[in-house]
Amino acid sequence: MDVKVILLSIGASFMLAVLFGPLFIPLLRRLKFGQQIRTDGPQSHLKKTGTPTMGGIIILLAVLLAFLKFSDKTNEFWVLLIACLGFGLVGFLDDYIKIAFKRSLGLTAFQKLFGQLLFSVMICVLLHQMHHSTVIGIPGTSAAIDFGWFYYPFVVVMMFATSNAVNFTDGVDGLLGGTGAVAFTAFTILALHASEHESAIFSATMIGALLGFLVFNAHPAKVFMGDSGSLGIGGGMAAVAILTKTELLLVVIGGVFVLEMLSVILQVGSFKLRGKRIFKMSPIHHHFELSGWGEWKVVTVFWTVGIVLAAIGVYLGR
Repeated sequence: MDVKVILLSIGASFMLAVLFGPLFIPLLRRLKFGQQIRTDGPQSHLKKTGTPTMGGIIILLAVLLAFLKFSDKTNEFWVLLIACLGFGLVGFLDDYIKIAFKRSLGLTAFQKLFGQLLFSVMICVLLHQMHHSTVIGIPGTSAAIDFGWFYYPFVVVMMFATSNAVNFTDGVDGLLGGTGAVAFTAFTILALHASEHESAIFSATMIGALLGFLVFNAHPAKVFMGDSGSLGIGGGMAAVAILTKTELLLVVIGGVFVLEMLSVILQVGSFKLRGKRIFKMSPIHHHFELSGWGEWKVVTVFWTVGIVLAAIGVYLGR
């Protein structure tokens, strides 16, 4: 595939995100769609109260318009679109309920679970109709396992785990924007190597949109993406890994997201079983903040770790 198309996709989505920022941020502020900050978190975050959230709309719109322009509208196109916009819609509803009804919790756990399950099942149906391979390769080896019908429950779990892991990572200015752009860069390379046109284009539009969003989200953030963005990013990332047959490599490339999710699981499990916490606060980026790290240090260290893991993932996948 022509690398020029990839660069155009990145450039188009970047410019769209940069253009949408000044349009949506004042609107979100006028609508009083401001972020509520946890009082038990780092005290430096309290000054962020009221910063416009739901900025994920900027990312999703930029991706949608650029992807519509450069994609070939194949079956893979619909898998990626449903994964990204479907999970993004669940996040949007969660954000909206929190803000509109002044509730600390948006959708109930059941409602969020149902929404994610609905779109995951839709993706599984499309994959089956496409005769998508149920074989999963072991990274770095020639070994592979055919999951058969068990592949579809695996896909559902993968969609849930990835979207929520990415969601946990969104807690410091620019953290998810940067780590997400790095991960999608790796997937763009792998998709090109596998001749997966739609996945390469989608990943490229994500890179541009996330970098464009960072213009407004880097510290000090003028807008937060909210669940609208993080769940959509996570859903899209899982779909790319599925279509490029790099399901297990997602654990490596998205290692930062895995770390964030594991820190939450370990924290909750330890507190319930032993009545003790392992970390000062989870997800783990807050632990480092409470240990004295500044936001920019947390972000740059996590970005660096993400780059190293992405490079390892590309090496294993080629």
